[in-house]
Amino acid sequence: MMQADRQTRRLLWLLSLASSLLMSLPWLVPHLGFVALFGFVPLLCAERIATLSGVRWFWRWHYASFVLWNACTTFWVCNATVGGGIFAVLANALQMSLVFGLFRLSRKRFGGVLPYVLLATVWIAWEHLYFDAQISWPWLVLGGAFARSTRAVQWYCVTGTLGGSLWIWACNLALFGLMVALSDGRLFRWNAKARWAALLGSVIIVVAPFLVSERLYRSFDPAEGTPLEVVVAQPDFDPYEKFESLPQKEQNRILLGLFSEALGPDSTQRCLLLAPETFTGDVWLQDGEVVSSPTLAAFRQFMERYPGCDLLFGASAHTMHASGPAPSLLARRYGKGWVTSHNSALMTGADRPTEVFHKSKLVVGVEMTPWPRLFVPVDNKLGGVMGRNEGQREVSCLHLEKAAEQVPLGCAVCYESVYGAYCTEYVRHGAKLLTVITNDAWWGDTPGYRQHLSYARLRAIELRRDVARCANTGISAFIDARGDVLSQTPWWTRTTLRGTVRLRDGETLFVRYGDVTGRICTLLAALLLAALLVRFLVRRP
Repeated sequence: MMQADRQTRRLLWLLSLASSLLMSLPWLVPHLGFVALFGFVPLLCAERIATLSGVRWFWRWHYASFVLWNACTTFWVCNATVGGGIFAVLANALQMSLVFGLFRLSRKRFGGVLPYVLLATVWIAWEHLYFDAQISWPWLVLGGAFARSTRAVQWYCVTGTLGGSLWIWACNLALFGLMVALSDGRLFRWNAKARWAALLGSVIIVVAPFLVSERLYRSFDPAEGTPLEVVVAQPDFDPYEKFESLPQKEQNRILLGLFSEALGPDSTQRCLLLAPETFTGDVWLQDGEVVSSPTLAAFRQFMERYPGCDLLFGASAHTMHASGPAPSLLARRYGKGWVTSHNSALMTGADRPTEVFHKSKLVVGVEMTPWPRLFVPVDNKLGGVMGRNEGQREVSCLHLEKAAEQVPLGCAVCYESVYGAYCTEYVRHGAKLLTVITNDAWWGDTPGYRQHLSYARLRAIELRRDVARCANTGISAFIDARGDVLSQTPWWTRTTLRGTVRLRDGETLFVRYGDVTGRICTLLAALLLAALLVRFLVRRP
């Protein structure tokens, strides 16, 4: 008995390990998104074996599996902050494990397929709510498994990324159900119609989305829309040198030199120039207007040589407030007044007002303090170690001056490009193009910056908008509305990228109706959890 128990535990560890490795592959290796369609099957098998064998404390196995999956795919966060990286891995895995634990609990009161329906719906409901949580790290949303296999998920323009999460759970549960029916011998006890219906249904669940996606891919014309010339400058600054020792004037000289080389002497051309996130920290605002910025002044002087161009760049901006009560809990003292900080994007030109957009989806700890009433006093006692940036309450567009017309475009600043439903707001405000400015160098040469690029490909499909992406050290890229990368820069290389993107109109169903998949699954999850609670409260006669 002891030997059998030891063998069972070894099998549980083996299956849990297999599941974590399978689920890691889509985020680490291109074109392996399909692996997620069966990546949870070993863990579901382990859970069934543990239940039938009476193994206690199964949470150790499923939590370990989720920790390993998170660690394999997002270990690179530790390159920027060791404590933050460890917390992200353990806390995100814990939330996944809690969802799985609810599924385990439901098996004590529900029979048949209901516990598995609860597992899928609660998981997707958690992903849906996670996008709007104060502490949010949706990097491993299941639908993101296809970020490097975008030809397979062109229907994200209808469902969004959570449609992929639902597909992944549907495939895993269908395959697991067939395996259970086969191992129990029930598959052969069913009549022929039931047996063929089960097999055919499973094949359809797995194969049909691929076929639909291929049809959408072939029918979409990436050449539609108005062409726009874009020049991306990748200055390739080591972030630690950039923020600690490299003078801003030298950074400006390097960036403008890249633009000059790419544009040449022709001053009649019309194009959009893109520079990366937080390029400068000398932008001071008052009442929403720039009142001081040597960098902005240098840029506007440079743009006089190219009056037909507009320049979009990132900045650490600061808003000055007069003396008196603090304008918000996140404000810091500045002389006799107050100052609030932002991670911003600015659009400027030779002879036009400068527009400012403040990043709203901020990185917890580094950029923002969650639940300020609770954590700001704690942070004050620690010496103010957490970021206190403030974002915009509502999404707004920046505008490109083109032929006496203002063309709206969206600018996702770094982390914002991970949030699909959030990015739909740009299109609802009229954006004809999505730009992404970022600085991924904090993570070093790891899968992090490649994963971040791939999420921009999903946004292109969901919105059906071309994407122009500018990164400090790579990867900068042009992505068409099918999610195909048209051209890109190397990693850690000082260079420019010039190309043509398309300005597009129209709204996808995902833009028009939002995350319907997440809302429906949240409703179903709430109903199932309520039924589960009733089952526990009401004793059976």
